[in-house]
Amino acid sequence: MTLELTYLAYSIAVFFVVVLVQATAGILNNGGMAMANSRDSLKPPTNFQARMKRLTDNYRENLWFFAPLVLIAAIAGVSNQWTVLGAQLFLYGRVAHAIWYAFGWPFVRPLFWLAGVIGCILIFLALFGIIA
Repeated sequence: MTLELTYLAYSIAVFFVVVLVQATAGILNNGGMAMANSRDSLKPPTNFQARMKRLTDNYRENLWFFAPLVLIAAIAGVSNQWTVLGAQLFLYGRVAHAIWYAFGWPFVRPLFWLAGVIGCILIFLALFGIIA
């Protein structure tokens, strides 16, 4: 397995943790039975629960850029210092973004999001031989 695919697997593992934290916030706010049923009459979300929902949505949206790029690179046999750096930037940027988002810390969070985007751009540019 390439390093890029390894970083993709780690990124999905982090996403799984984010989803579990979001689910736990929902259970703590509404109770297990309410969350296991139709969810038609849930309490309004707590600030933390709403923040974790936004984090989960944001993470999912970003995975839609990263995962296909890594899979295309693997199929095309493109793996170099730029694709590895891109995968590293994505993973570490997303971990930092998730931590900052979960705690509601301001200002720096968009920079971590940007690191993930730059990681995707590096992989894209490497795929087309723009950087080698």
